[in-house]
Order: sequence, then C-alpha cells, then structure tokens
Amino acid sequence: MKTVFLFISTLIILNLSAQNISIIPTPIKFELKEGNFILTSNTGFVIQDEGDRKTANFFNTYLKQFYGFSLKIGTIDRKNAIRLYTKKFIQTPENDNYNLAVNTAGIHIEGDTYAGTFFGMQTLIQLLPVPKRSTTLNNPLSIPNCIIDDAPRFAYRGMHLDVGRHFYPVNYIKKYIDFLALHKFNNFHWHLTEDQGWRIEIKKYPELTKTGAMRNGTIIGRYPGKGNDNKPYGGSYTQEEIKEVVKYAADRFINVIPEIELPGHSSAAIAAYPWLSCFPELPTAIPANMISKKSIEEQATGRVKLVQETWGIFDDVFCAGKETTFDFLQQVLDEVIQLFPSKYVHIGGDECPKTHWKKCMLCQQRMKDLGLKDEHELQSYFIQRIEKYLNSKGKVLIGWDEILEGGLAPNAVVMSWRGEKGGIEAAQQNHKVIMTPGSHVYFDHTQSQQDDSVTIGGYSPLDKVYTYEPIPKELNADQAKYVLGAQANVWTEYMNNSKKIEYMIFPRMAALSEVLWSTKESRNWKNFESRLNTQLNRYDLWKANYSKAYAEINLTIKPTTNNEFVLVELKSNYKNGMIKYQLPDQTNWINYTSPFIISGSGNLKYAVFENDKLLSASGQMFSLNKATGKKITLTNSASKNYPGDGAFTLLNGIQNTKGTVRSREFLGFSGTDCEAIIDLGKKETIFKISAAVLRQESSWIYLPSSFEVQMSDDGIHFKTIPHLNSPMPLDSNIRKMEYFFPPVETRFIKILLKSYGTIPEGKPGAGNKAWLFVDEIEIF
Repeated sequence: MKTVFLFISTLIILNLSAQNISIIPTPIKFELKEGNFILTSNTGFVIQDEGDRKTANFFNTYLKQFYGFSLKIGTIDRKNAIRLYTKKFIQTPENDNYNLAVNTAGIHIEGDTYAGTFFGMQTLIQLLPVPKRSTTLNNPLSIPNCIIDDAPRFAYRGMHLDVGRHFYPVNYIKKYIDFLALHKFNNFHWHLTEDQGWRIEIKKYPELTKTGAMRNGTIIGRYPGKGNDNKPYGGSYTQEEIKEVVKYAADRFINVIPEIELPGHSSAAIAAYPWLSCFPELPTAIPANMISKKSIEEQATGRVKLVQETWGIFDDVFCAGKETTFDFLQQVLDEVIQLFPSKYVHIGGDECPKTHWKKCMLCQQRMKDLGLKDEHELQSYFIQRIEKYLNSKGKVLIGWDEILEGGLAPNAVVMSWRGEKGGIEAAQQNHKVIMTPGSHVYFDHTQSQQDDSVTIGGYSPLDKVYTYEPIPKELNADQAKYVLGAQANVWTEYMNNSKKIEYMIFPRMAALSEVLWSTKESRNWKNFESRLNTQLNRYDLWKANYSKAYAEINLTIKPTTNNEFVLVELKSNYKNGMIKYQLPDQTNWINYTSPFIISGSGNLKYAVFENDKLLSASGQMFSLNKATGKKITLTNSASKNYPGDGAFTLLNGIQNTKGTVRSREFLGFSGTDCEAIIDLGKKETIFKISAAVLRQESSWIYLPSSFEVQMSDDGIHFKTIPHLNSPMPLDSNIRKMEYFFPPVETRFIKILLKSYGTIPEGKPGAGNKAWLFVDEIEIF
C-alpha cells in the first residue's frame, strides 16, 4: 500500500509541475482534467447555509482586491457557480479535510468541517491565474478542470508574532492573519507581553498599558548596540480591539492563542507595579551604553522601575514568594480568558533567571514551606499553580520547554524551542508537544549568509525550513501522536516595521506550510522550488515584501593544494540562473563553471542572472597576507555550536566586520584556549601578527586574558617572540589584537589566545566559563 501511495504522490508532483499549476502546500491527491472553468462577474456563489458565508466572503474580498470584481452570494443552486457544502455529520473539530472539483459547469468545494471548506477555498485561490510581475489581470479568469482530495498532516499549524519588542496596530495584525489563512495555518500565537512592552489592556490594572506599554528609548543596531535612540516608543490594544482581532481570525478559522509571559520577561509589568518584584526599590538594570537620557533622569529623581530599552534576559522577575503576585496574575488571566475563546493560554515560562529568587527572603521561605530543594522546583511550583488556575477555568496551559525544569505541570503542552530535546522528553512523558526549534523555524534568523539586514543572528535559509521534520526520529509511533504540529516564531527585536516582518517570513512561510500540511512522502524540494516562482508572483500581487535570498550565492573557501592561495566555490539554490563573478582586479563578468583562485586583496563580486536579468548580487572583501591559505592546526577544537568552516576559517582571507556571533567567520571556544600552529611553508621574514576577536559580555563572550606568539623552524621546538607593544586593544566590540616585534625569520608560528576563564560575579553568566570568539589571523 505504501508503494502505491508513493507512486501516486510522484504522479501528483509530476502532474502539478508539468501543467505549471502551483499549489502550496501540495495536496494529497490531484487529478488534472481537460478543459477549464471560466470565472466572471456573472458567476454565482452558492452556499448551503450561513456557516459557509465566512468562506464565501473571504473569497469575494480576495477577488475584489486583486481582480477587481466579486460574486453574488445566494443559497439557491444555479449553473455557472461556485458551490460550498460542509458536511454536518462530521464531529471531529480539527478535521480540515476537503474535496475540490472544477469542471466547465462550475466549482464544488466540500469540507468535512467549515474549516475544511475554508481551506479548500485557499486551494481554489491558488488555481486562479497569477499575473506576472508588473502586469494585471481582470475577468474572465480561467481555472483548470481538476479533482483534489486533501487533508492536513498536522492538526496544529501555527505562526507566532511578538508585539512586545515592537508594536503592530490592529490593521496589520489582520493582514498578518490573512497571510496565515492563505497558507492554510490555523493558529496565531500572539505574544502580548514582554520586558519591552505590555500590549493588552487589563481593566483591573490600568498602569499595565499606561506605564508598561511605553519605553523611553530603544537601543540602536544589533545588541549590544551603538547607544539609545532616545525616542519614546509604545502602543497597546484595547479590549475591544482584541475582540475585533479574535473575531477576524475566527472568520478565517484561525485560533488566537494569547501569551502572557511569566515569571520571567516581566520588566514592563514590574515597571507598572513595582511591588510585583522581589526588590521593588532596586533600580531596573539597563547598561550605561544602552539607557536613554530620560530613563537616567527618571531614576535620578526616584522612579526606579523602568520598561526595558534593550534586548536580552533580565534578573528582575515576578516574585514567587508573594501571594500578591499570584493574585495579580490570576486577575490578569481572568480578563484574558474572557477575551480569547481559545482553549489554550500560553504563559511563556522561559528564560527566568533565579538570581533574585536566591536572594529574596520571601522566595526562600516559600521554598522552605513547600520543601522545594532549589529554585528550579520553585519555578515548577509557580507554573503548576498557574496551570491549576487555568485548568479550573477550562483552559490548557502552553509553555516554552523550560517548564520541564523542576517537574512538568500535569496537563501542560510543551512548546519546544531549544532544539527538539524538550519536545522529545515531553512526548515520552505522554505530554502534548508543539515543535518550534530555533534551528529551523525561528524566522528572526537571517535567510542569507550575506547578512543582508540586521537580525538576531542564526541562519535558516528556505531549504532548511523545507527539510524540517516535526516528528523526531527518537519517538516511536505511540509517542509521535503527542506531537500536535509545529509553528514558526517571529521575534521582533530587529523588526520595527511591517515590511521587515514580511521580508523575514516570506517565502519561508510557504515552505513551513507544506511541512505542516502535506504528507512527508509528497514533499520534494526540487518540485517545491519549481512552484516557488508562482508563489512569489502571488506575493507581488499582494504587494508583500519578500526575501530573494533563495537566489543568493553561497561562498565556500578552501586552501589551494599548495597552500599558496584560497580557492573559491560558488553555489546557488536557484537552478534557473547563471552565476557570474568579477575578480578583485577586473571589471568584466566571468561565467562561473568551476572553483577559481583569489590571489590578491580586494572585493570579489558575484551575481545570479536569468536571461541576462540580475536576480541577486553580492560581494566579499578579501584581505590577503602571509598567513592566508596556509596550513593550520588547532590544539583545541572549536565548539560544535560555533565551528565556523573548520580551522581554516582563521586563515581564509575574510574578516567578520559586522560582529555577528553566529557568523561562519567566527570560531567559538567554550572555556578553552585558542592555540593555533601555522605553517608558512617556508621561512618568511615577519614583524606583525594580528588576531580578530569579539567581546560581547552580555552573551558571555570575553576577550582573551593574554595573547602570546611563538616561532619555530621545525614545528616542534618553539620560543616566545617578545612584543614591542601591548597587544590588548582599546575598548570596542570587534577587536583586532596586534602583536608587533622586531623582524624575524621563521617558518612555523604558534599563536596562543588564553581563555578569560570564569565569568565574575555581577556579570551575565556569572560562574560559567567565558566564551572566546576568534576570527581572522593575519601575519605580515
């Protein structure tokens, strides 16, 4: 039976591709027929009952907005019509199955549920002709005759949006929900509270939005930033606006899940009501280089608690030792529950430092009274107490995978973000799981290796999203049933406008939609890629901003066989284009056919062309020196989390000038030294050695404690070269440590960058081993 199914899936893929029909996500069964149905303004819309009117209205709105006409909706059958029919006898609430049939006489969509009928309508929208870029289409519209039987693989298909770091008005939230609907997602996870802003009106506690929704400024650039913009920033939703959004989503068969962060990420709430903190008189900690002028003035005149102005994890969290904390949260949740009919309420539960709890007499007394052995168990008590309250109100708690620490709440759903480990553990304990690992579905990560805009870091290109499999191989068949589905998370530290959001979610959202809807067997990257161009035309039709990183060129650099120069290899996932390049000392474009040598410093340019039309272009600056391309050996291997492209990364002629922690140009060492031996191949006269390192103490990354250089003629016996200067640099984030000495002649160079050691008290990560990040090593 499986062989037959795979054969059918293959036929579907070939059929869709051959006919240039682009349906994303790909359906279970697709059969193309001869002929077409011609849709015009005279076509009728026949609904069985009022339950299907939402679907008809959505289609009409789409037609009117993008094709300039709409259809008359009625309940009496007629010729030349789109007919909607929803089965009433199907009782499974999450059954989104549908059948769609198109023939010359009309279109029939039949859903097992109203939601199924609605998602069938989304497929019909994708059968509409899509105008090419810069052209328009009016009626009539030709739709191919076909039969489609389809159903989703996963019941939970989610997209998240953080409005705490940056606020988005109701009109854009509605547009975002439309994007979800058009991709067959059915859950919108609305992240409403954060350290940087509380966005939902709570009538019992008006200061939450009066005070907690506004911050005095925001850091400039990528953390740790280049100062503060000193511009007041904020916004919030009234309860009436919340109801409006919830109804709008319900009309599109999308469930809205609110998130109220606790016990961590609570600075904004504490700024509004300082008594929620363990230490109400302790000023909010904002580093001197990140705090706004107004906040400095306010703290100087007595207002100690502030809404956070920078990104990260903060020690000031809800006090677990005060009953008033739980009274507050229960009253907040009472109002939230009234606004959101969703059976789920997300309470966060992630990234909660225990620093204040360890010092708080009330928290320590709570632990003693309950017999808790540590602060992790105190957090578990906190989460389980909130869960019991939500359960008493008929709600189910969702939390990030940190809620596993200290013992999992009995009925909680785990959202696994720190990889899949938490989700695997929860499923093995028979807990429901939603997979959302940062490795594949964090849409705040860059889509481009070229770092084309400021992001939080990481690299999740389109093909990586598409290849994600939500069921981990570690789970058996029974355990796999606890995986409800998956979602992508959109954290907005570096998304301060709607165009940036769209740039970050598209086209990755299309890839994830197919992961969650289509069968595992029917997914095929090459076929998806062939359908992608039509999907991008749809994005143009919608005037949605999307990334073109799918067509970018990936650069791979290797040493030449004689270790004299570097060899460059260019690859693009876009198979329809031609790669061309310009060498640093040339102006003519060369067709790329095989790896080539870079033998001089300067900017290498490379681009993808299609029919001589430029699709994407980029460049890479090379700075060659006596070390470039040479043999290098590391005594200690770099961390598997930050391996770069191996030891040769340090001698490839490229420097990471932007300081992106997850750049391939950095090697990260966790608590170990970076000791490198470089073979120059022959004796050379040298007088200076530099090493580029990174300092980002908020991320536990410290400068080395010392920088030493040794030389050898045989590669075995080394002696230290006395330096003429202090190699430790002045204060900055990316640092080039330079080691000067009288000219010497040698072949082997040993470079020793010693780890800082243990992070001191009062610093983020205190007590842990510091990271050492090393970029390019240069020899002159």
